[in-house]
Amino acid sequence: MFVLQRFLLIIDSDESTRHGRRSCQVEKMGSAGRLCWPLLVLFLLGFRHSAGFWIVNVVFPPSTKPKVPSNITSPLIIVPGNLGNRLEAKINKPTLVHWFCYKKTENWFPLWIDLNMFMPIGVDCWIDNIRLVYNRTTRRSANSPGVEVRVPGFGETYSIEFLDYNKLAGYFYTMVQHLVNIGYVRNETVRGAPYDWRLAPNENEAYFIKMQDMVEEMYNQYQKPVYLLGHSMGCHYVLYFLNHQPQAWKDKYIRGFISLGAPWGGAVKVLRVLASGENDGIPMISNIKIREEQRMMTTNPWLLPAEDVWPEDHVFISTPAFNYTHRDYKRFFTDISFEDGWHMWKDTKNLTSALHPPGVEVWCMYGVGLPTPVTHIYDEEFPDGDPVDFVYADGDDTVDSLSMGLCKRWVGQQEKPVHVTEYRGLAHLDMVFHEKVLNQMQQILEGKSDVPKEVDIRLDVK
Repeated sequence: MFVLQRFLLIIDSDESTRHGRRSCQVEKMGSAGRLCWPLLVLFLLGFRHSAGFWIVNVVFPPSTKPKVPSNITSPLIIVPGNLGNRLEAKINKPTLVHWFCYKKTENWFPLWIDLNMFMPIGVDCWIDNIRLVYNRTTRRSANSPGVEVRVPGFGETYSIEFLDYNKLAGYFYTMVQHLVNIGYVRNETVRGAPYDWRLAPNENEAYFIKMQDMVEEMYNQYQKPVYLLGHSMGCHYVLYFLNHQPQAWKDKYIRGFISLGAPWGGAVKVLRVLASGENDGIPMISNIKIREEQRMMTTNPWLLPAEDVWPEDHVFISTPAFNYTHRDYKRFFTDISFEDGWHMWKDTKNLTSALHPPGVEVWCMYGVGLPTPVTHIYDEEFPDGDPVDFVYADGDDTVDSLSMGLCKRWVGQQEKPVHVTEYRGLAHLDMVFHEKVLNQMQQILEGKSDVPKEVDIRLDVK
């Protein structure tokens, strides 16, 4: 028999802990716990370079080179992508999915990243804590019974720089540090706008009110219009926000919109996520297990490939029984036994799919030149088995270039300029780390609007 124990990370509240001291102790299952940071290191090192969120740069965020401080620090707000900021929870649950799970907490604890998700049984507890419950009558989602969820750090950068309290899973750290090196100040001239990325914009109304207030506050404080920067799904959030603001407001308060790797026409990968799950290289969690959580996020159906972008006969999912195109979404959701997904898609499909111009100057930057799946081929185990093959097209290894390049439509559709730069050989998540992207972003913030149409990062490889 093995001893039913797990490691608990104790983060002290005294000064020595704030300077980096950590301690671990062992506690019986049934208590609220966290995994020791040495174990987290091992887990993160086990992540493969995948077409998803996890990548070597996440575990070891690249350092930035010293820069000459700029006298021009136009205020900047960063909107992260899916999974791109911390979530916290407090629970008082009426029932448990497993006796191992903790039933009640007095304090808020990390929900994303919650290290219990790496435990064989702990993943069930995590899924039950982070899941949403969709109501077809109200067309709204609610947290799991007995669970409160909050987004920490709105207006600050810590929640988007590192996704865990041990600062091992980095996201925007390299970019923010680059900005600090040229004269920006965290939480002042550069701020983060984290949100509940489980929810599509139609269920996040309060977030956009806070966003508007923060833009106006920064404008009034620094007497300069504000830049908005989004990555991946965060770009859709920015577009939705701008599409709901009067043009006069945008002319006064917004200097421009920097878009990194936006899936403007949706993402083919979402169909695989909804069908059979995608663990993005986390070796401790099966695709089928993580699918339980992924199906409960309304943001996934929202990002299905847009109907007016792809040819009607393009097959996204191929199985021995049927080939699914965008005309077959209803059947797709029925066949994978997830009919709520059909209703979620109907609720969200028109939120940004029309791609109405944002009405501000745009810098649209994305990676190209990497094989990116645009058709997932399954055998008879569909939907409960992984794809057995793929058809590839050009993209950034996660989103195809057809989708990302749709920002070119805005050229001539709005008075404000639209600049497009394609980074050949640059992967989806690497956009927030790569030095050439950061340098171009710096030039934009310094008022140098002209940008190259293409940058080949493969030339940097020695």
